[in-house]
Amino acid sequence: MERSAALAVCAATLLLAVAVGGAAAQGVGSVITQSVYDSMLPNRDNSQCPASGFYTYEAFISAAGAFPSFGTTGSADDVKRELAAFFGQTSHETTGGLQGAADQFEWGYCFKEEIDPTSPPYQGRGPIQLTGQSNYQLAGDAIGVDLVSNPDLVAQDAVVSFKTAFWFWTTAQGNKPSCEDVALNRWTPTAADTAAGRVPGYGVITNIINGGRECGMGQNALNDDRIGYYKRYCSILGTDTGSNLDCYTQKNFAS
Repeated sequence: MERSAALAVCAATLLLAVAVGGAAAQGVGSVITQSVYDSMLPNRDNSQCPASGFYTYEAFISAAGAFPSFGTTGSADDVKRELAAFFGQTSHETTGGLQGAADQFEWGYCFKEEIDPTSPPYQGRGPIQLTGQSNYQLAGDAIGVDLVSNPDLVAQDAVVSFKTAFWFWTTAQGNKPSCEDVALNRWTPTAADTAAGRVPGYGVITNIINGGRECGMGQNALNDDRIGYYKRYCSILGTDTGSNLDCYTQKNFAS
């Protein structure tokens, strides 16, 4: 009887875990439907893109199930803004768009890894362009995959690739808040943040991801590209962008 009871508890726990993952995926899928995904990323399978055929909708939804808070937290507008912010940042990281072109912000998810690797074998890969051995180690530990021994997996398995992006998005590191907390307006700047000009808004997410190259140096094309994608996605999802979209005058978190 004790063994049967234990098995019943294990089964119930497993079913609950599956239900939670499924609910998260359904929540994201209710906003980012297949048709919305296609309209946001109309060139992701363009033959000109090295990632053509890689970033499937099914992989996105499957990976989202492992991160129950992603795209399911807060009000309807909170959810839409977080998703717009996530796709805005990751579309810039993977863009194939040409600066100034009429369709500049329609070329997200064109690349799945760096063409000219800057830090092999741990160069940028996936939607968030995961970079550096430490990030590969931490992301792999979080999702249960050895990415240090096999970093290429991030550019070979789309579900793993999306999971690394969701891990980075939802995880605070060092003195940086998580991108998700900023997107959901759950981040309160410290005195040091305030002194550095870091204020709540989309701009500080850019600072988290690539502040050393884009923040505190005035207006620049990289920063503007992220903003352009974000504005387009907010329009598609039917929500406002909020304020403080750039990090032109913010000191980066490492300074």
